[in-house]
Amino acid sequence: MKKLLAFSFILVGLIANAQINRFFYEYKFIPDSNDKTDIKTEMMYLDINKTGSSYYSRDKYVADSTQRADLEKQIKAFSGNISVNKREKPGQVSYRVTKSYPDFKTYLFRSISSDSYKIKEDKKPEWKIQSDKQKIGEYMAQKATTSFGGREWIAWFASDLPFQDGPYTFYGLPGLIVKIEDVTGSHVMTLVGNKVLQGDKTEEKELSLPENIKLFGMGGKEIEVTKDQFKKAWKAYVNDPTKNMREMMMNNNANTKMVFKTKTADGKEISDPNQVFREMEKRTKESLAKNNNPIEPDLVN
Repeated sequence: MKKLLAFSFILVGLIANAQINRFFYEYKFIPDSNDKTDIKTEMMYLDINKTGSSYYSRDKYVADSTQRADLEKQIKAFSGNISVNKREKPGQVSYRVTKSYPDFKTYLFRSISSDSYKIKEDKKPEWKIQSDKQKIGEYMAQKATTSFGGREWIAWFASDLPFQDGPYTFYGLPGLIVKIEDVTGSHVMTLVGNKVLQGDKTEEKELSLPENIKLFGMGGKEIEVTKDQFKKAWKAYVNDPTKNMREMMMNNNANTKMVFKTKTADGKEISDPNQVFREMEKRTKESLAKNNNPIEPDLVN
């Protein structure tokens, strides 16, 4: 027990010195409820410092950082064209979550087509702490349950880790959440490691584009919305996936050259806007059909 208490005091000291405690969570999820054998895995980061926390995908962070560096290089040597290449491992989880201390104001960041949204979480998790205990990794953890987002959740928290935080939008237990899963087993987040980083910021500054350059889905500010407002935007997107692209083309002026390109499933490149839109709509609807088991059903149903 003395060792555990000493470790706790060390962690508190690190927070006070504005360092980042990075916790690694293995996130296993089933995108398609009709195919429960197809289990995806993503490594997620939960970065905690004295002002709050940020939860996001490692692969997406690396891919975004690489793409940002590539774009900045092209912008500095701008010759009339900018190429945005799709990365091999862009990350399967595109959202991120931030929480600010001490009030735990929570925001979920998600994108719909070319628009980025900052969704305010207006409900605090209501936990029922149970007497059950078990060892999760190297920590003795205690059970708690809650209802959230259209799912029933079982969490395990470790009082030896003095953070009332956890993965995704979950928080409010007397110790870090080291494992949480929904009762169907569709979404499971498990702590698998941690390390201390120097400094107090990991987020990158916003990419600044020349005035005459617009990249679909990049640049611009997040649109801050309530959950109800996001649900309306999501429903509109599902009904018309290429609306933003068509509007961008219609608002195009004579002095700006806009090119839409994509490839079909067999690798054929198409550039005719109408064909591109049809292909994009087809892909989007196929993707939505296969990703019918979201972590927060109430947000998109």
